[in-house]
Amino acid sequence: MILVTGATGNAGRQVVDRLLAAGVAVRALARDPAAASAVLPAEVEVVRGDLAEPDGLRAALTGVESVFLVWPFITAAGAPPVLDAIAAHARRVVYLSSAGVDDGAERQADPINRFHADMERSIAKSGLEWTVLRASTLASNALGWAGQIRATGVVRGPLMPAKPVVHERDVAAAAVRVSTEDGHAGATYVLTGPEVLSRADQVHAIGAAIGRPLRFEQVTAQAARAQLLADGRPPELVDALLATAETQPPPPPITTTVQDLTGIPPRTFRQWATDHAPIFR
Repeated sequence: MILVTGATGNAGRQVVDRLLAAGVAVRALARDPAAASAVLPAEVEVVRGDLAEPDGLRAALTGVESVFLVWPFITAAGAPPVLDAIAAHARRVVYLSSAGVDDGAERQADPINRFHADMERSIAKSGLEWTVLRASTLASNALGWAGQIRATGVVRGPLMPAKPVVHERDVAAAAVRVSTEDGHAGATYVLTGPEVLSRADQVHAIGAAIGRPLRFEQVTAQAARAQLLADGRPPELVDALLATAETQPPPPPITTTVQDLTGIPPRTFRQWATDHAPIFR
């Protein structure tokens, strides 16, 4: 039995589907089991629980051997009691981290990589058998542009650093491999796509997939911040999301890890755009 957190999210749902295809029993942690059950396959056991309330995780963790952990907060302050709860029941944890984490940095450059680095340190001290998957930007993040693309054909946003964007299915395939076989304890794997892409590159690929010219229009980080705050996003989340727009760190190097772990070359963003074309039309 493997417990999947974030099971209805873009990466978590792919992990669920691939675990089921591999014949693995899957349990999903959900704050709203009814809503999660409505979108997850019937074979998934959905159990109420919240990572913000570690004392209430026993039912979800009982009988579980491994946990696929997606941390939904922008600080790792609450991680130790959650990891203690996991360690009381499970043997293994697979953590979805960020390819932007810099092992050589005394302090990570932005808040998102900072909390991922803090989480990795907490997991290493937990006593669990652990594996860290440091994923580059997920291709599925582009789903957030669907409304703009359908309405105007223009994606407006701040200029973010180009990244070797990775297909969430490739992340899930790697997660299933390290969750279901031995030999990955204490390993940190960096997962990337096969090419470094800017936001404009991604928008053009989506346009090619739907047969419609699209363009990316840059706005300032200040304008993006004002819009995100107006949309009701918490200020600390807005700051975290826009930090790299201001620092413009270099992209992480492209790796062969997806193919090394799964035996299949990583999918391109163009493949992802083709797969998801109906959402953007």
